[in-house]
Amino acid sequence: MHIALVSEHASPLATLGGVDAGGQNVHVAALAGALADRGHRVTVHTRRDAPALPDRVALREGVEVHHVPAGPPEPVPKDRLLPYMEEFGRLLLREWRARTPDVVHSHYWMSGVASLWAARELGLPLLHTFHALGTVKRRHQRLADTSPAERIGCEIEVGLGCDRVVATCRDEVAELVRMGVPAARIGVVPCGVDTDRFTPMGPAAPGGPHRHRLVQLGRLVPRKGAAAVVAALARLHGTELLVVGGPPADRLDDDPEVRRLRGIARDAGVADRVRFTGGVDPGEVPPLLRSADLVLCTPVYEPFGIVPLEAMACAVPVVATDVGGHRDSVADGTTGRLVPPEDPDAVAAAVRELLAADGLRRRYGTAGRERVLAHYTWSRVADGVEAVHRQVLTAHATPKEVA
Repeated sequence: MHIALVSEHASPLATLGGVDAGGQNVHVAALAGALADRGHRVTVHTRRDAPALPDRVALREGVEVHHVPAGPPEPVPKDRLLPYMEEFGRLLLREWRARTPDVVHSHYWMSGVASLWAARELGLPLLHTFHALGTVKRRHQRLADTSPAERIGCEIEVGLGCDRVVATCRDEVAELVRMGVPAARIGVVPCGVDTDRFTPMGPAAPGGPHRHRLVQLGRLVPRKGAAAVVAALARLHGTELLVVGGPPADRLDDDPEVRRLRGIARDAGVADRVRFTGGVDPGEVPPLLRSADLVLCTPVYEPFGIVPLEAMACAVPVVATDVGGHRDSVADGTTGRLVPPEDPDAVAAAVRELLAADGLRRRYGTAGRERVLAHYTWSRVADGVEAVHRQVLTAHATPKEVA
């Protein structure tokens, strides 16, 4: 098949760790590669955000990135991209008329807005993955939600207008059904992890002066919940916390979330046991995870959550909040612990129990690696996505073509 993946703000070529660069970028890049491994030809359409970017870039064999010149050729926060989606859709229509894909799979709601119109014009099968839902964001962030006012209405339109929604977890299915999207139109295929890169074997980052190490990895934004871990550290003696992510190390002092977390650490009396690494090269992530006794993933809400998979693939137990995709990926009492969000006492209790039991941590780590290999490799994810693509293509085919 020729598969068009549309990811308007999350380029598979982006440097990870920025405010708008994270799990979706990884997902689109890895999914494109896994589909190409099956012999499909994949084009990823993403917005051109720099003037020097070429029109097309080969990501790897079988995968091409097409930079769509919609809006200014400069970085624009994703919550301000909606005005450019009409132009994005027109350019997709022109592209697809010249190079018609067999199936379109859009990622994130604005990609769905642009793709829905263009796919309808050409009668192309359209699947959509939201990655995050505006209803959930508004519920948790309230007045701090910077999404456009039109977001939820557009998400409902995309959910009802596409051929199939590919959700990433059961929690998302329930939310979509509450929005009015029929359950029969929704399939579930989780996100994945590179189990050749994230593995128990390999070097670990050097340890620190403390007996135990916790690692919190991800974008440095308040909803990721690092504050709960910093506060919990006051109840965890002999333990250090590495906060990995955010801006480069030389710009940490200017980051508002770093300043906020440092203030919490000072107030809790643990500033000497909290270290911010800043953004790191992707190659440094597996060694950092391997150096941890536990990996902490404590967002207030999480559409899916890649970091628990990365930790479990490295055979490191996870303490995660009982939200979103964590409920599917982290097996409570088997590969880690699930705790309520924004609850430092619960975080501290779960961490303390696991740090006191070396054998239990090892069993959790082994079980986590086995769980990832059974359910979350990119090969298995691509199997699931490819199956949904073929189902939609079959439904679009005429009786003569099916025969």
